[in-house]
Amino acid sequence: MKEHFFSGNAIRLLKNGDEYFPVLEEAIEQATREIFLETYIFEHDKAGIRIGAALSNAAKRGVMVHLMIDGFGSRKLPEAFVEQLEQDGVNVLFFGQRTSPWTLRRSRLRRLHRKLAVIDARLAYVGGINIIDDRNIPGIPIKGESIPPRFDYAVEVAGPLVSEIHHSVRNLWIMRAWMHFQRPWKEEGSFPKNHDRPGNQFAAFLVRDNLRHRRDIELAYLRAIQSAKDEIIIANAYFFPGLGFRHALVDAATRGVRVVLLLQGRVEYMLLHYATRALYGKFLDSGIEIHEYHKSLLHAKVAVIDRSWTTVGSSNIDPFSLLLAREANVFIRDEAFAEQLREDLFAAIDQDSSRLYPDSWAKQPLSIRFKTWLSYGLVRFMTGMAGYGREHEFR
Repeated sequence: MKEHFFSGNAIRLLKNGDEYFPVLEEAIEQATREIFLETYIFEHDKAGIRIGAALSNAAKRGVMVHLMIDGFGSRKLPEAFVEQLEQDGVNVLFFGQRTSPWTLRRSRLRRLHRKLAVIDARLAYVGGINIIDDRNIPGIPIKGESIPPRFDYAVEVAGPLVSEIHHSVRNLWIMRAWMHFQRPWKEEGSFPKNHDRPGNQFAAFLVRDNLRHRRDIELAYLRAIQSAKDEIIIANAYFFPGLGFRHALVDAATRGVRVVLLLQGRVEYMLLHYATRALYGKFLDSGIEIHEYHKSLLHAKVAVIDRSWTTVGSSNIDPFSLLLAREANVFIRDEAFAEQLREDLFAAIDQDSSRLYPDSWAKQPLSIRFKTWLSYGLVRFMTGMAGYGREHEFR
């Protein structure tokens, strides 16, 4: 499905939880009728308690609150916390089993990875930010304000596009509620289509699922890359693209487009970290710039192309996001918005990242090369076992 751009939107860029959570909390507090919130991780920490309290307060004043949480990503969420939310009137659904072990079975690898919120069908929030404190970072036992936050983004959307996002979250809730043998909600109701036009930005909303929209987000990226004339900037936390995606980037660099990748510098998931690095040699030899972010964990999933096309969302460019998880991205055609995101990405590149060069990359120790290619082979094997490797050519 090709993206359909709606005009008349007002879209605000929100960086990290420091900007996102206060805005989301305020929107929840102002809700009068209905809230949908979807997240992969809902952590019982400062951010989770804060947003949970806002949801409970909304439910207590009569707002219909729908909270959908991924069972695997939020498997450690205390049962007592969930029970309290439900006692306060919050409707809670888990997507998948909370105790799912890591396995190669497709059904267990499918995740709700979307990070979406819709308030009264008038405001929507889309991005990569989970309900977890920015400074609650695995591997760093000491928490506090001195810890650099995750590097991530979300957007606030007002305008005609909100109706599309509302339709998506509402339909998924209805489908999953019936699967759990629950009524979708206690009282029926519908919102009129949003005709407000608070801005002048063109924007589209795409999802990835396992039915009709399996490749929508990936194909939107590919169309933009293949038509790029000047510059491609991609910041992505988990970057392991398929063969077609890699060829598109190399082809762009070959025809003179500046291609800049801002990727994870710190090791979070060792297997995918080293598998990704197996692709670096080809990219570097093709003239593609690779910058690794080291200040904290990179969690962003954004891109800016030709200073006019941008995307912000939950979808990584790896087999698990592109082939298995439910994802959601907003695509924006607006030069001012693109320039804002572009400037912020280049600030991170200049101040908090290190660039890799072909000569130094070719001189890696043999032990690192072995680890890299072993990881690459294992990720390919896992993708094939999940049943998607040939279709998307993750080779």
